[in-house]
Amino acid sequence: MTQTKLDFVQICPRKTKSPCLYPRAVRFGVEHGTAALTGLLVAFVAAILGGEVARRLRMPAVVGQIAAGVAIGPSALGWLTLSEPLELLAELGAILLLFAVGLETQLADLRKVGKTAFLVGLLGAVVPFVLGVAWALSSGFPASKAMFVAAAFVATSAGITAKVLQELGVLNRIEARIILGAAVIDDVLAMLLLAVVSALQTKAGVDIVNLLKILAVAVGFVAVVAFLGTYVMKRSSAILDAPLDEKSPLPVSFAICLALAVASAYVGLAAIIGAFLAGMVLAETPHREELEHDFARISAILVPFFFVVTGATVNVGLLASGPVILAVVVVTVLAILGKLMGCGLGARSLGNRAALTVGVGMVPRGEVGVIVAGLGRQAGIFPEATYAIIVGMSLLTSVVAPPALKVLLSKPEEPTAELPAANG
Repeated sequence: MTQTKLDFVQICPRKTKSPCLYPRAVRFGVEHGTAALTGLLVAFVAAILGGEVARRLRMPAVVGQIAAGVAIGPSALGWLTLSEPLELLAELGAILLLFAVGLETQLADLRKVGKTAFLVGLLGAVVPFVLGVAWALSSGFPASKAMFVAAAFVATSAGITAKVLQELGVLNRIEARIILGAAVIDDVLAMLLLAVVSALQTKAGVDIVNLLKILAVAVGFVAVVAFLGTYVMKRSSAILDAPLDEKSPLPVSFAICLALAVASAYVGLAAIIGAFLAGMVLAETPHREELEHDFARISAILVPFFFVVTGATVNVGLLASGPVILAVVVVTVLAILGKLMGCGLGARSLGNRAALTVGVGMVPRGEVGVIVAGLGRQAGIFPEATYAIIVGMSLLTSVVAPPALKVLLSKPEEPTAELPAANG
């Protein structure tokens, strides 16, 4: 009987005389699966090695992981080919990363630091955004796209900053509390801003009515989830003791994380916003420490894929060109100045050195800047050169801030570095 439609091929050893036939499609699937698994292996090993090298150099692991991705990516050594499974894991890694940041933040934490942290977060978003828009407009971007570019200037990497403060053992200092509180506020503002500028990309110009509508939806979603969600979770935390596994709140918590990520995407926000809010809501439960422990293990596996894939998408050839290198330097300087001026002004009541410390602590863009760059690239807003510039800025700000922060925090607190009583 002749096989025609299934296109069978001989894959048995040549010594066998029996007609050991197998569909070509199945053979292709096996080969494709092997290639995908090989890519996952290469990416994960590169992340481990890159993170370890960075730690030995006393830098954040994220720096080494992104650098490793750049090195093994298609435009450099070519050891890693981007695939759909790899990109899916990278996206899931970004969601888990922001979920973990939210899990370390309680709504009450935002209230405790009061007006000072709010001013630091607000001015730390406004000043960098203005500088980012100015640079983007001067680089030839139209107004709506210039605002998207500027969104990458705004957010602070709460994860990197918190890690540095933890390693230095200064989490109880006033500067540290202000930095962490302001970083959360800063990230929320950045996420809202990202939602607004993302939706505006479909418009020929800036529609004020549409802008207000988008802002209302974004603020409404965040407010409802943050306030109503925390209220419900405080009184119904038993929901985490799901029938799926009475011994662990992990399954239901992960489902809540994904559900809010999906809901966030449906209302026009980035999925990472929903993940962040999910973490903040679940931080109100008695299971908080257990969840931090469990998700730290999962994140240790999945989050590195995000940073390696981020690095692998950078075109090294573009970064090697003079104009792009100059642009990376200019953008990095503007990004640093924006935080120093904005956050320093907001924290001026703490004293000069404390205000400088807060400004430096808010400088790292890290994974948040990279996420914005990735979203801009996927949406076709950023050309390859701009994407490389934003990622380069995110990388450099994450490298220069920790050593400077260590020097500033090695000195005793200033007597004037006290919060006004009204800030609670």
